[in-house]
Amino acid sequence: MNSRKLLSETRRTFPATKVHCQQPSRILIVDVTSPSWTNTCSVLSEALENTLCLACSLAGPCRVPLLSLYMVQNQQECVLPFTVVKESFAQIQACISELRSLPREGSFPQWGNGVVQAVQDGLQQFKQYSRHTAAGGSTNSSVEITILTSQSSKEMVKQLEKKLKDVDLVSLRRIQVIEVLKRDFLEPEDVEQRVAAEEPSSNDIAILGMDIDVQTIEDNVIGLEMLFKTWLHDYGTEREHLHLLLPSGGISRATAPKTTLMCLKCDLQERLLDPALLPGSVDGTVRAADLNSPCQMAAWPATVLYKLRVVKALKCEGVCESVLYGLPFIIKPTSCWQLDWDELELNQHSFHALCHSLLKRKWMLLAKREPQNTSPSWDIAVHSYYVIVPSDSATLLVKAVAIRELLLPSAFPALIAEHPERVQGPIESALNSLEVEVAYNPLHLKSNIYEYLRSVLSKPLHRQQPQPRDQRPERHQAKQHQSRSKATVAPLLMASPVQAFRPAAVRRGSCERSLLPKE
Repeated sequence: MNSRKLLSETRRTFPATKVHCQQPSRILIVDVTSPSWTNTCSVLSEALENTLCLACSLAGPCRVPLLSLYMVQNQQECVLPFTVVKESFAQIQACISELRSLPREGSFPQWGNGVVQAVQDGLQQFKQYSRHTAAGGSTNSSVEITILTSQSSKEMVKQLEKKLKDVDLVSLRRIQVIEVLKRDFLEPEDVEQRVAAEEPSSNDIAILGMDIDVQTIEDNVIGLEMLFKTWLHDYGTEREHLHLLLPSGGISRATAPKTTLMCLKCDLQERLLDPALLPGSVDGTVRAADLNSPCQMAAWPATVLYKLRVVKALKCEGVCESVLYGLPFIIKPTSCWQLDWDELELNQHSFHALCHSLLKRKWMLLAKREPQNTSPSWDIAVHSYYVIVPSDSATLLVKAVAIRELLLPSAFPALIAEHPERVQGPIESALNSLEVEVAYNPLHLKSNIYEYLRSVLSKPLHRQQPQPRDQRPERHQAKQHQSRSKATVAPLLMASPVQAFRPAAVRRGSCERSLLPKE
C-alpha cells in the first residue's frame, strides 16, 4: 500500500484548463471495508469503466470534466488525483485495475473515519486545484462527492455532520452517500420498484448549508451504471432551457390578442444519448447532428433558449407514430437559480397542472418552434413543429413531428380479412413460439458499444484514417522548413480542455401505445 500511496502522491499534479464548464468536478470515494466487497468490486469496476468510456467518447464538451478517486481501506488513499477525463482513459483504466486488484473477502477492518478524511482531503485538493487554474481563466468552481459504502448511511451522515462543521464547503455542491446493499437485504417490493424506475431510491438531507443525498442501491452492474450515468446529465442551472408558450386563459378566443401568452419555464433533459455523438463507423460516415438546424433541438450542451408556442391540441389516438422523428427529450419545470423562489414554485405548480389536465383529457399538444432571433426581412425563417406528450409522471415528452415538405407519399393497401390456411398456419406457429413480454425494457438489450468504445480509446491518438488525396492539405511548403522549425521552436505544452438530477422515469402508458399507426 505504501508504494501505491507514494505513486499517488507523485501524480498529484493539476491539469491546466481554460474552458468554461458548468458541470461539477467529481470525487468518488469507495469504501472497501465491507465484507461484501468481493462482489461489489467487480460490478463497481465494470459500471464505472462503462460510464467513463462513454464520457471520454461523446463529442462536444466533456460531461465529467474532472475526476478524482479515493479508496478507503484502514485509511484513505487517493489513487486518482484530479484528472481531465476526456483525455485520460488509459490512466482511468489503470486506477480501475487497482480497484480490481484489492484483496477480497473484506480483509480490512471497519473502523476509523477514513471516509470522512477522504472527503476532507478531496475538498482540500479541489481547493488547491481551483487556485491553480484560476489564473488560466477556468470557471469550473464546484465539486460533487459520491461515497460508495456498505456501512449504514445514517451513521455515515452523522459522521459527516460532526466532522465537517469547520470545513470550508463553498465549492461543494452536493454529497451523495450511496449505501450498496446485496439483493438478499432488499425487500421484494423495493426490488420491484427499483427495476421499474431504473433509479436508486434517494433522500435529501439538508445539513451544513448543503445537501446530502442518501441513497440505497443494489450491488449489480446495471444499478451502479445508472447511478454513474447521472453524471452525464446537464448540471447547468444558469438559465432555463425552454419556454413553453400557451394561450392565456380567461379570455375569449375571439378577443384575445395573439401576444397574450402564458409562459412555462422548463428544462430539457435527454432520455437517450445521441448515437451520432459517439465515434462513427470505420469509414467515418456517421456525423454529429448540426445543432443549428431549425428542424431539431438539443439538450446538450444547453446553449440555446428554445421557445415552443402551442398552436393546437391533439387527441392522443389521432397521432400516427410514423410522422414522429428524431430523439425524444424530457421536459420538466426549470430549476434555474436566477428565478426567485415564489416564481419557481408557481411555475412548478402550473407545469404539474398542465401535465394532469393533458393526461385527464388524453390530449397531446402541437407546438411551433419560434425563431431564435428576429431575422431581417430578406431572411426566410424555417419553422419546425413538435408534439408534446403527457405521462403519469410530472414530466412531458417532446418529439419533432413531420410537416408537409418532409412527408413522402405512401400508399397503404387495405389488409385482407382472410388468408389461406397454408400461409396463415405457419405464421401463427412462428408467432406462438416467441417469448412475450408485457413491456419493453431496454436494460435487457446490449449492442457491445462499451467494448467498441474501449477499443477506439485504446488506439494511439496519432493514428487517423487516411484522407482522400483531394482532401489532403498541401504539405510541400512545410517540408522545406521542417528542419529549421525543429531547431528553433521549443516544445509547447498544450492546455488540456475541460469540456457532465436524476433522470425522470417516464412511463408513457396508454398515450405511448396510442402513437401506433392507425389503419
